[in-house]
Amino acid sequence: MNRIIGRQQEIRRLKRCLNENEAQLIVVYGRRRVGKTFLINEFFGGRFDFKLTGVFDQPMNIQLKNFIFELNCLSKEQYDVPKDWMEAFMLLRNYLNKDDSSEEKKVVFFDEMPWMDTQKSGFMAAFEWFWNSWGSTKSNLIFVICGSATSWMVNNLDENKGGLFNRQTCRIYLKSFSLGETEQYLESRNIMWSRYDITQCYMIMGGIPYYLRMLDPELSLNNNIDNMFFRKRAELWDEFEHLYRTLFNNSSQYVKIVSELSKIRRGLSRGEIIEKTGLPGNGVMTKMLNDLENSGFIRINDRYGYKKREKLYQLSDYYSMFYFRFIKDNYGKDEHMWSNTIDNPSRRTWMGLTFEQVCKDHIEQIKMRLGISGVMTQVSSWWKKGDESENGAEIDLLIERRDRVINLCEIKFSTHLFEIKKEYDETLKNKLNIFREETNTNQTIIPTMITTFGVKDNKYSNFIGNEVVLDDLFNGGMNL
Repeated sequence: MNRIIGRQQEIRRLKRCLNENEAQLIVVYGRRRVGKTFLINEFFGGRFDFKLTGVFDQPMNIQLKNFIFELNCLSKEQYDVPKDWMEAFMLLRNYLNKDDSSEEKKVVFFDEMPWMDTQKSGFMAAFEWFWNSWGSTKSNLIFVICGSATSWMVNNLDENKGGLFNRQTCRIYLKSFSLGETEQYLESRNIMWSRYDITQCYMIMGGIPYYLRMLDPELSLNNNIDNMFFRKRAELWDEFEHLYRTLFNNSSQYVKIVSELSKIRRGLSRGEIIEKTGLPGNGVMTKMLNDLENSGFIRINDRYGYKKREKLYQLSDYYSMFYFRFIKDNYGKDEHMWSNTIDNPSRRTWMGLTFEQVCKDHIEQIKMRLGISGVMTQVSSWWKKGDESENGAEIDLLIERRDRVINLCEIKFSTHLFEIKKEYDETLKNKLNIFREETNTNQTIIPTMITTFGVKDNKYSNFIGNEVVLDDLFNGGMNL
């Protein structure tokens, strides 16, 4: 396990399962490329009594051939390809039962299980029979299920209303690395970048180990991005299509949704998504939004004071945001596009907006810096549209605390100390006043700046009650 970066909570949970005296059904899910298979392989040292990996977009007969190939590699007896999954699980049961007198733990690992459940294959019914009739009775059996198709995992395992209802003993949702864990991972690969550069890298690919692993320690950040995304036939030139196609049936409809969400940073309501995509507003739309949320591609962006209003869905997957902003219309035009646009205003705007998403994903680190880690909080955004008669206002991040205090957060990503000048000071104070008037809040409001390198001392900086800097977001390691 020495090669595992972070994942301390997950490791503790898996160790607990090893020490239990009853059968364990462990479900591990999360975004594709986030490192689920690596975690399980490393934790168990690659030593499994049986391991099977589903094959993408292949029918039942291919999945069963794959199954029997793996079984025959382990068993002294050689079996023919089973006619269905019921027979396959019977063979697995007999194989695992051969040395039934041993109390040693037996570990079975089904990776990419959603791909095994092909149409009309009867896979889930067979697995339910296997687990309920035999697996759950074996106190030394540990059955680990992994899958990137999070929606399938949730619908068929978490929310199963049939034979697997409440059967899982351990559920692990594997998140992407935090900034701190990303730094640790890069250092383990001899990439010693500044935290400013690591944050820019994070804005592009998030804390996804699969992407981070492709970074070349001999190249700068800009050259790496050109090499990975903009060079002809680069490693990730077709990642977007492959990513969505392997996760969702009718992936083009999901892409329509995230495409529209990429245009409005604060998010869209369900009704607005239906209007902009032209997709029907039925139960299928609800399912697609749930699938995208469960898979970590979108989040609910709460608007302060509008709890009874319709939800706003916001694109939150860094790679998808980067794809729509820079890759989609630029691939193949300039192999050095990223290096050639260092001072492009559009790129600076993108960094500022994306840094807001980074802060939302590191709320626990922000709370730690503010000294409110143990205080119950509600995180949201707020805005008021302006018109000809009155000014509008927008607040990047609000942290409403149980102690009746609101941290009104302004987020700025810059290459130096952020200087508050007269115009910005007036804007900030006006924003606070509009917020108080529109929401009628009587809670204490603390203006809080979240910046890369801090706020420069001058006659306007005293208005700021709290400061959070980039280094603070790297503290605490885990992205809780």
